[in-house]
Amino acid sequence: MTNETEDLTSPECPAEETLKAVTGKWKPMIIRLALEGPLRFNTLLKQLPGSNKESVSNALKDLEGAGILIKNVIRLKPLHIEYTLSEKGKTITPILKTMEVLSAQACAKL
Repeated sequence: MTNETEDLTSPECPAEETLKAVTGKWKPMIIRLALEGPLRFNTLLKQLPGSNKESVSNALKDLEGAGILIKNVIRLKPLHIEYTLSEKGKTITPILKTMEVLSAQACAKL
């Protein structure tokens, strides 16, 4: 086994960490929607049919913690919170788009 192969199978491998950060029930869809502009929580819930407050909230917290989304608190009355894609999040989007194409091709073969 080469060092390169060992690095790819390591739990601390950057590719593994990236996959953990962007996979989950709602994360890829949230990132995709964030490409279109700032996201507000209630609007996001409406755009994710079948979602619930807890699962979307957890996905947003995970994406923010991974540095993919930035949480912006807008100090208006009432208080508004928007989520935007960070620079790191923007670098991940080509990977998600490639995964989408590969998935579509795989589904077409079924």
